[in-house]
Amino acid sequence: MYAQGLINASGDPNAAETPEQLARFQARIDAEEKIEAREWMPAAYRKTLIRQISQHAHSEIIGMQPEGNWVTRAPSLRRKASLLAKVQDEGGHGLYLYAAAETLGISREEMQDQLLSGAAKYSSIFNYPTLTWADIGAIGWLVDGAAIMNQIPLCRCSYGPYARAMVR
Repeated sequence: MYAQGLINASGDPNAAETPEQLARFQARIDAEEKIEAREWMPAAYRKTLIRQISQHAHSEIIGMQPEGNWVTRAPSLRRKASLLAKVQDEGGHGLYLYAAAETLGISREEMQDQLLSGAAKYSSIFNYPTLTWADIGAIGWLVDGAAIMNQIPLCRCSYGPYARAMVR
């Protein structure tokens, strides 16, 4: 779907990277320019972005589960509504991130297959059970607080689609 953005300057997606290309790319990074999906980038940069963005997207989607399990058990209608909004928000974040990763030439299905096979990872904090309502509070306070601190610098990352997804 996005293959036209995956071709390097020579037109050959498998052409070797030259030292000049790498130097120009590094100069753009050093100048804090945004790299866009249709622009040339080193294979290692693309591979790292795919891994990082897919892990981030998976963490958003998997992160819906602990809170989603508590929607029916929340102590009040107001808290149920708050949890539903939070779960929906996490799902939206995951979709934005999957879309950003797709600009790098990997499909959503491939990323999900990697997650289900164990080849891709997500934040391990979501492996711990949320046995009490207080656990939900801890997730909201500690886990989400830490995620916000990580996501603020990502708004300024070098890959344009990822940076824009983080602003949303």
